[in-house]
Amino acid sequence: MIQGSVMAKRDYYEILGVSREATEDDLKKAYRKLAMKYHPDRNQGDKEAEAKFKDLNEAYDVLKDGEKRAAYDRFGHAAFEQGGGGPGGGNPFGAGGNPFGAGFEDIFEEMFGRFGGGGGGGRGGRRQASGRGADLRTMVEISLEEAFNGAKKTVRVPSSVACEACSGTGAEGGSAAATTCTTCQGAGKVRAQQGFFLIERTCPTCGGQGRVIKNPCKVCQGAGRVQRDRTLNVSIPAGVEDGTRIRLAGEGEAGLRGAPAGDLYVDVSIRAHPIFQRDGANIFVRVPLRMTQAALGGTVEVPSIDGGRARVTIPAGTQAGDQFRLRAKGFSVLRSAVRGDMFVQVSVETPQNLTPKQRELLEQFESEAASAGKHSPEAEGFFAKVKEFWDGLGR
Repeated sequence: MIQGSVMAKRDYYEILGVSREATEDDLKKAYRKLAMKYHPDRNQGDKEAEAKFKDLNEAYDVLKDGEKRAAYDRFGHAAFEQGGGGPGGGNPFGAGGNPFGAGFEDIFEEMFGRFGGGGGGGRGGRRQASGRGADLRTMVEISLEEAFNGAKKTVRVPSSVACEACSGTGAEGGSAAATTCTTCQGAGKVRAQQGFFLIERTCPTCGGQGRVIKNPCKVCQGAGRVQRDRTLNVSIPAGVEDGTRIRLAGEGEAGLRGAPAGDLYVDVSIRAHPIFQRDGANIFVRVPLRMTQAALGGTVEVPSIDGGRARVTIPAGTQAGDQFRLRAKGFSVLRSAVRGDMFVQVSVETPQNLTPKQRELLEQFESEAASAGKHSPEAEGFFAKVKEFWDGLGR
């Protein structure tokens, strides 16, 4: 009967829809596609999809491991029958007792992000080791002026904190009632034979702690932590750039039963400014000039990011797109006394809603300028090239 069931099992390569020459990347792509298709969350109550998802994880768990794959290529499913029941070592859900398979967790994190939800204190993140609390992520939005000067911001983070009733021990009344785990003898890990391999896993009884609590706290159910929102102050350094991530060590979720807390990562987002645009440590500001200002020259007053004012001399004949550089008027380089520059870019505005008199004067100027042929060298040069082009075509 056992031999018959082994023979009836589908080929792992066939389950993933790849050839035996498939690369590691090919296996990963195939698994990702099928895992999303047959995932139980997308197929509620579909027993066939559930079975396919289970087979898929079993196949990927073997083929993604170089040694297991070599054994499978040589001996087939029989390579994993010695330890009883295939790659899961007797566990119908695959290695580690994970109903999604050993490979699914890695793929899932890659597809949906290591930190969970996007923006407001999402849970998850790094896997907990020996009960260590999970890392958290949140976001804070600041103005460009705050990015220049630095700022203090308050963030609200939903997370786990140490249980006050048991002082984080997980034992009722905070007593030291934890005893050595009899399953792993305090090691926090257990070993199991899986075919030709000896697999080491986190102990399922104590969760890797090495100790168990006989009288768990009624408030936290023995976890040593409870859910609670926290308010934290975050220091934003001067010169910070959009997308900067600030790490607050130990401000993530509390660990299990007194284990170290995770970290909190704060992503900084800078709002768009109505006047300035930033590029690294440099600041750009676009200043519109009247046609007469650009033609005759003069001075204009522009604001600087530090709240001051700067006077810029506009030479006669300034063209649209000309830039003027004001040194050390830009952003401070992060954690440095060095400052970038400010660039004032000119745009020339064509006058609108002319009075009859103004129109008459402009027409007079245009007539004289056309006959003199010296006031618009760029336009005259362009149209001279156009004439040569047409002449060359015989038009």
